[in-house]
Amino acid sequence: MIGKIIGAFVGDKIAKQTSGIGGATGAAIGVLGATALRRLSLPAMIAIGAGGYVAKRILDKKPANTASDAKIKPAPSSQKAA
Repeated sequence: MIGKIIGAFVGDKIAKQTSGIGGATGAAIGVLGATALRRLSLPAMIAIGAGGYVAKRILDKKPANTASDAKIKPAPSSQKAA
């Protein structure tokens, strides 16, 4: 029971720092995460952690496609030459 409360508290705090996830959703994710961690074996936890680390490294290496990086051609003017 205490593990679920701690998981909900941590999930709520993480959700407040993450856009797109509300406090109640974060608390629910925290409770589910705590439950899942109790049921996983140690090798499975290590594999999930290593997979998350590798995924983060790969995503950080990808170049960001932002508007400032892309070359934007100006639209042709509709003014007539006099």
